[in-house]
Amino acid sequence: MQNIALGTLDKLIIHKIGNKNNGDGVRFSEDLTNFDNIEDIISKLITSNFKFDELHQFHFLPNLELNPVFTFVSSIFDNDEDLNFIDQTKNIGRYLYDKSTHHQIKSGEIVVFYLNDCRIDDEIISGIGIFKSENKETILTIQDEKTKYGLKDVSGMNTHKLDKGCLIFNVDKENGYLIAIVDNTNKSTEAQYWKDEFLSVKTKKNEYLQTNQFLGITKQFVTKELDKNFEVSKADKIDFLNRSVDYFKKHNEFDKKEFEETVFGDSNVIDYFREYDERYRKENELESNDHFEISPQAVKKQARVFKSVLRLDKNFHIYIHGDRNLIEQGTEKDGRKFYKIYYKEEN
Repeated sequence: MQNIALGTLDKLIIHKIGNKNNGDGVRFSEDLTNFDNIEDIISKLITSNFKFDELHQFHFLPNLELNPVFTFVSSIFDNDEDLNFIDQTKNIGRYLYDKSTHHQIKSGEIVVFYLNDCRIDDEIISGIGIFKSENKETILTIQDEKTKYGLKDVSGMNTHKLDKGCLIFNVDKENGYLIAIVDNTNKSTEAQYWKDEFLSVKTKKNEYLQTNQFLGITKQFVTKELDKNFEVSKADKIDFLNRSVDYFKKHNEFDKKEFEETVFGDSNVIDYFREYDERYRKENELESNDHFEISPQAVKKQARVFKSVLRLDKNFHIYIHGDRNLIEQGTEKDGRKFYKIYYKEEN
């Protein structure tokens, strides 16, 4: 994973962008915003919201130069003078307004800023940030009214959590720059305009993407596909999932053949998994890679959704983390099902 450090704020501007379908319109600033007294707050907002595990790049068909946001930010990177910066941020705002047509999209302010002295590995570069604030927070301010103190509610931008945002780093331009994205609202498919319609980005191909994809495919195979051709219990499925995560936690490099033999063992299951993996990648237009460096961050993320809990009616939850051979499944003569668990010590 690339080592990314953010630089210092150089310039910032705010525009108001409405919902085009509602005819809200836009309101552009003509001058830069003074951020002298709030630079630390903005910097903290950036660093606390962005993670650089999963990165993206601009793309567009038939070619990258037709991506409007790519064109606007490229102009800023080529000429970061104040006047050009203001003009290009207006273009960004106009394009965002054109894409703000879904009824769930809220009006809000966009904050566009320029960063100096960002660092990616050993390279010093510039960066551009675009935030959109949609959900306002209400706070109470205390006012001195001579004979008493009064309270007044003030609505404003959340200083801890971003609604939407992206950081664009001036590196690898020919492949669409390097981009980190935040989108904490509008999770429904029809409303994900920020990433797909506005920015038009794709996930950067790296070890994080490869690790995440393979573990995701494995989970789908074990939980939804395997029992179509094989008789497997829920305990068996949990065991396969545990073995999968365990393999990725114990290795720095991924080898597909070694993984299949370690996790599945049975040649018939392995053949079925290979068929499923090939079919899934073809249907979802994913590249195949039998060898890659494993991303610990992606393993940690996927491990959270690899369930190891065996739920038995409403009476028992059994957490299976280790040796599958220490748990047996059976059925009594009267039809009642049971699990027999072996252990050495009780904690």
